Amino acid sequence: MINGNILKHLHNNHNGNIPKERLYKAYKIFFGTLVSEPRLKIIDLLKKDKKTVSEIMDELDIEQTIVSHNLSRLKLCGFVKNEIRGKYRYYSLNKETIKPLIEIINKHMSKYCVHILGANKKLVKLN
Repeated sequence: MINGNILKHLHNNHNGNIPKERLYKAYKIFFGTLVSEPRLKIIDLLKKDKKTVSEIMDELDIEQTIVSHNLSRLKLCGFVKNEIRGKYRYYSLNKETIKPLIEIINKHMSKYCVHILGANKKLVKLN
């Protein structure tokens, strides 16, 4: 999972002194970002257009604290970016890396994971 680009970046920026265990922890945090249903809903919403916290709250019917908390995690992992226009902060999906990644995930899900929807009762038992 740790490819040459990551190792090169570490060597150039950190003298290669970051243990692999810390890298795996970063991967865990990144992929763990996709575990939260509110974050998945926010990602899906932001695929369409930039939104303020208030717009996200209204469209997803989620409380402000939940939206803000989840946007913080999404921003930490580079899933979303924000820009300030006047008194409003607009959030958008990272179009450079995350939007293509979500498209790949959707393609994978439609090919390999749609059967999960039919096995919903089994999944409830697994969780």
